[in-house]
Amino acid sequence: MTMMTRPGRPRFADLIVLGAEVVLLAAAVAVGALLNQQGVRLHADAAPLYAAWQPHLGPGTPAALLVAALFVWRGTRWGTDAPWRRLLLVGYLASVLWTLSLALVDGWSAGLTERLTVQAEYLHEVPGVTDVGIMLSGFADRILDFQPDSWSTHTAAHPPGALLLFVWLDRIGLGGGTAAGLACVLLGATVSVSVPVTLRALGVEDAARAVWPFVVLFPGAVWVGASADGIFAAVVAAGLALLAVGGRPGAALGGLLLGFALYLSYGFVLVGVLALTVALLRARDRLGVLLFAATAAGAVVAVFTLAGFWWLDGYHLVARRYYQGWAAERPYGYWVWANLAALLLSAGPVVGPALRRAVAAVPIRAPRPPLAAALRQRIASTGPTVWLPVAAAVAVLAADLSGLSKAEAERIWLPFAVWLLVATAHLPQGHRRWWLAAQAATALAVNHLLWTVS
Repeated sequence: MTMMTRPGRPRFADLIVLGAEVVLLAAAVAVGALLNQQGVRLHADAAPLYAAWQPHLGPGTPAALLVAALFVWRGTRWGTDAPWRRLLLVGYLASVLWTLSLALVDGWSAGLTERLTVQAEYLHEVPGVTDVGIMLSGFADRILDFQPDSWSTHTAAHPPGALLLFVWLDRIGLGGGTAAGLACVLLGATVSVSVPVTLRALGVEDAARAVWPFVVLFPGAVWVGASADGIFAAVVAAGLALLAVGGRPGAALGGLLLGFALYLSYGFVLVGVLALTVALLRARDRLGVLLFAATAAGAVVAVFTLAGFWWLDGYHLVARRYYQGWAAERPYGYWVWANLAALLLSAGPVVGPALRRAVAAVPIRAPRPPLAAALRQRIASTGPTVWLPVAAAVAVLAADLSGLSKAEAERIWLPFAVWLLVATAHLPQGHRRWWLAAQAATALAVNHLLWTVS
């Protein structure tokens, strides 16, 4: 199945969308600078990114330039010609090198080993977790701020699964900032495998091969290495891939991962939109897959609940904690649209034109009754390269409008941004190299002009 734009679609439509992206980004930067000058508490010196302006080079610069040049030069050809297993292996290794080299632009210590050791991060709390059961049962009691035993900022802002990841790493002898940073890189890079595998399992191998270089040369790798959100993106992507690949056993394993994802971030309740989309796009046994996945996810919820942590209690408390901090001062009127500019820098400028082409592939005719059958037929006729990025866009917009994602969206939305890139399957073959160059240039510019904060 070859995913192309409609014949005769004028190319300048992509340029119009790209121009709109440039205007959005320029406005976000200009308004952000003005608001910072006027003393408005954006708490982001380089708004719309949570970063500081600091042009610099580093030891990772040559490797990052090399990976970018190789993939711009040969990425689309490799995606088309390479044997499937070799493609996935090369993609994973290249993604690791791309992510690690970008992190090392800031140096080994500042870019990798010390990223997760500051007071706000999970590693700050790991030494104090001597009993996991006690930690889980008392987790909600420590979410609110301004009490002696409040959790650190990132720990409090997430369910306990996020802290558990780093506790487990410590228990197996991989404690400390270096191991944690490398875990973010090595696990985060698996997204370059999970996304193509999902597409191939859903019957669009040509599209999987077309998307492959874009998920390898992902601009969001700037934040994957090293932040826990890189691991979160990997867990979500692997869960969705298992849902697509493995029938009912795979659905059960995918459901376990997606159920655990609910305990990595409260926002991952929106992953349900992607999971439902993957299940509906399967060629057969949709209902069985959904039931097995939902049962497995429910088992994860039951385990955490029996251990003493009730997800809804945590969610309501974290909403209160959120507005005990910077969120109370960050203006919703700026971030509700500036977040989308930050997303453009994380997902890359290809997102707008690719989404335009994907949406243009949807049939315009209204479905005939019965409605359910007509919708299934429409979903099947347009396929994963339309509905997966559309589902990701719906999740992002819901998160944005909620007001619980004011700033730092460039890393928070990584698990959804990678699925937006599925729409790149609709780009004409001759255009892909240029878009890959734009993606790489975006990541390189961000990492060399700004000092990003995870």
